[in-house]
Amino acid sequence: MSGTETLLPYLKEKKAEGQEPTIIVDGREANTAAKIVKGLVECGVNVRTEHLEKGDYVLSDVCAVERKTVKDFVYTLTHRFLFEQLFRLKEVYPKSLILLEGYMPIIYKYSRIQPAAVWGAMFSLAKNGIPIVSTTSYKETVDFLYVAARQEQIVEKRTPTVHPFKKWDSVADSQVYFLASLPNVGREKALAILKSYQTPLNALINVDDWSETVHGLGPIISNRAREVLKTPFKE
Repeated sequence: MSGTETLLPYLKEKKAEGQEPTIIVDGREANTAAKIVKGLVECGVNVRTEHLEKGDYVLSDVCAVERKTVKDFVYTLTHRFLFEQLFRLKEVYPKSLILLEGYMPIIYKYSRIQPAAVWGAMFSLAKNGIPIVSTTSYKETVDFLYVAARQEQIVEKRTPTVHPFKKWDSVADSQVYFLASLPNVGREKALAILKSYQTPLNALINVDDWSETVHGLGPIISNRAREVLKTPFKE
């Protein structure tokens, strides 16, 4: 850990005037999580509300936080965009993390999503360098954000900064994004597919051969993609 080997001395320090951190909060998050914003202000945090293209809280120039309730996280497992958004967030803020708020055992009560899918998604994010911090309530979320912001700004001497995001302005970006949106594909596998088939159209035409042609793409992923691509639409 850079800056300090332990947080204990830092946490026991008497708060010096003018030494409270600043947290930049996305405007939409500020509206839907008013209790968190209020809690941060009560802790002494200087809260700035801005429109953030990605992420909910910016703690420094290298650290941003995406907050999801457990319920929202489970819901987004059926929509691949969550992973793509987090990977793009990490490209701009290398120390990005996801904050998962709520009671985790509730995942065993959902009928549409298997608990294994939730644990698998969490492992996939962690494996790809996106840490997950779990809190059980908005109060714990406030405490974590406050301590994390102080660590970044007071100890590490970093400044909260809103970075611009690269737009999907190239053909290659659009091709990767298109294939990555298929179930269980994501950015890395989309790149592998494109390297094997060169174009998205060629990849879709040969979807039956993915598991044999593309390294790391097993029959489960290819079968799910085939199902999405070949099943007639029913509203």
